Amino acid sequence: MTDATSDPSASPRELVMRVMPMPADANGNGDIFGGWIMAQVDLAGSVLPLRISRGRVATVAVNEFIFKQPVSVGDLLSFYARVVRIGRTSITVHVEVEAERNPADPQLVKVTQANLTYVAIDRDGKPRPFNTP
Repeated sequence: MTDATSDPSASPRELVMRVMPMPADANGNGDIFGGWIMAQVDLAGSVLPLRISRGRVATVAVNEFIFKQPVSVGDLLSFYARVVRIGRTSITVHVEVEAERNPADPQLVKVTQANLTYVAIDRDGKPRPFNTP
């Protein structure tokens, strides 16, 4: 693959994961732990690199992570990803998380956004070009 543009809107965003946080994922105030959200974003962010690389990938950097709104038990979280840049062995992905809240009066709220970089790796954990499994 060749380098893509650095413009995050260069590729369309794609729904890659949906999850509903449970009470065990919340702190004493009823807000979902930031670390739990970060782990979910990492999982969601890896979906497109896995498809593109057709093999193993590893997270090498969290370039940006912004918590915009708190997340609560009962929110249905949708994770959208889009490719920002593809290099020889690495790929940067932009992830946006939206929460569907209050089923009686539905609201859609952007709660998190992040940029993560993944590297394609071989069986020995060494970087490899994207075009070789």
